[in-house]
Amino acid sequence: MDIQLLGCVEARTHSGDKLPLPHGTKLLLAALAWTPGVFVADETLIERVWQERRPVRPRDALYIQATRLRKALGADGQRSGSFELARRRGGYVLAVDERSVDTARFRALVRQARHTARAGETDTALGLYGRALELWHGEPLSDVRTPWAESARTALRREHREALIGSTELYLRAGRHEECLPQLHWLAEMHPFDEKVIGLLMVTLHRSGRQADALDCFQLLRLRMVDLLGCEPGPELRSLQERILARDPRLGLGSAYATSV
Repeated sequence: MDIQLLGCVEARTHSGDKLPLPHGTKLLLAALAWTPGVFVADETLIERVWQERRPVRPRDALYIQATRLRKALGADGQRSGSFELARRRGGYVLAVDERSVDTARFRALVRQARHTARAGETDTALGLYGRALELWHGEPLSDVRTPWAESARTALRREHREALIGSTELYLRAGRHEECLPQLHWLAEMHPFDEKVIGLLMVTLHRSGRQADALDCFQLLRLRMVDLLGCEPGPELRSLQERILARDPRLGLGSAYATSV
């Protein structure tokens, strides 16, 4: 069984077939797969699935959706022994191997990447980051529009940003600045006021021989901040601009700046 939350919510069999799930059943799957193998109380599930419009009898509605989910996923689980939607007193447990849920795999790979990076194994860490980031298929929980799902998306976006920044810093440390430019440009578009991201983009452009583009990044951020926020970029980013203007050799390969913005 493969459960996807990093994109639209999906469940696929071991053969790769997508299982058809009614919308309400999909909401319950997402609410349970958020913490695979962990007991989730009825009230928590009701809150996640029907926070704004509760059914007249929410526990009965939850039981119906759980029955539908068990039926939809049960056939594949019976063949592989890898899935069980277990009822416990006052709640449910999605008894499934964590590796079957993409969010859990993503987090495990990021943890491994950080550990290997601290051990100095840069290439291995970059490979792990790459595998983690490949699990993303667009906006997480994209077809679930509930207040709980929005809070989950916010948390996942933050984790995604941190993973991208972690891999970018490793690319810069290894002198492979050209390889991380596409993801940095994307990050800058998604987080236009993020001084950490803009600083990394400026360093990467500078190391790629594009000093003017690096300085333009700073000016664009400054204009946005002054116009929309009424403030200037922070001292570290202003210092970086000055160092790029002065062509500070310490911004070259091996610079510690990439991990200190």
